Amino acid sequence: MNLELTVEDDRWQGLEALSRQAISAVLSHAALDPECCEVSVLGCDDARISELNAEFRGKPTATNVLSWPAEDLAPDEAGQAPHPPKPDFTGEIPLGDIAISFDTCAREADEAGKDIDDHVIHLLVHGTLHLLGYDHIRDPDATLMEGIEVKILGKLGINDPYNR
Repeated sequence: MNLELTVEDDRWQGLEALSRQAISAVLSHAALDPECCEVSVLGCDDARISELNAEFRGKPTATNVLSWPAEDLAPDEAGQAPHPPKPDFTGEIPLGDIAISFDTCAREADEAGKDIDDHVIHLLVHGTLHLLGYDHIRDPDATLMEGIEVKILGKLGINDPYNR
């Protein structure tokens, strides 16, 4: 996989390995060859993700993960699978960008009594699914996306983060 990793916060130890594990698992689940896909990941802190959230979503608060898909793959009808991504002229499939905040991830993991690496993998799976056109705004889409997250995480040995 072509992973462009930018780490702005030194507390992000091991982010490259976690990113590769999570993103590869999603791409394999989606029957996409990870070697053909491009993803950028930014490991940052709450201050930086707050800036990004304000700039791109109009919400000047920290969040755990943000995603910017390279193309809109959203399905035409709620609850349906998104459209498949298309390769560019080089044969690579640019998927988009993910930003993840150490502060929020660490706090959420601590509050939930979860292993931080497991939580980070969950959020990277979640962010990668957004790059592939999945969303959770409409209930049928949320049900589909969460079910896929649980399935992928289960294959990685991570418990259902939604505790169903």
